[in-house]
Amino acid sequence: MAVKKAILEKWMVAQKKHRLSDRHVQMGRELGLNPDKLGKIDNHKQETWKAPLPQFIEKIYFKRFKKEAPETVKPLKEIIAEHGKSSVSCPLKPSDSAPLKHSTMPP
Repeated sequence: MAVKKAILEKWMVAQKKHRLSDRHVQMGRELGLNPDKLGKIDNHKQETWKAPLPQFIEKIYFKRFKKEAPETVKPLKEIIAEHGKSSVSCPLKPSDSAPLKHSTMPP
């Protein structure tokens, strides 16, 4: 669960750094983009043949999913808040905490 939170935090940093909307972040997450690699894609000032990052994400999202945008857009802060609530550990059943018996060891 900590891995998912770390990835969501990377997306928050990328959202601020590359000035992406919640919609573009969700589209990028659904596409499986790596938030650490967005700087390579968002280099349209030096490499003028590249499209700006939000337009590029929209283009490949449409190409893959055949729709303009996700039906519902959830902000990252909401997702992290929900993720924090759901990470509460559930109590173990008494049988779960019993030591395991190995069949190869003699009694």
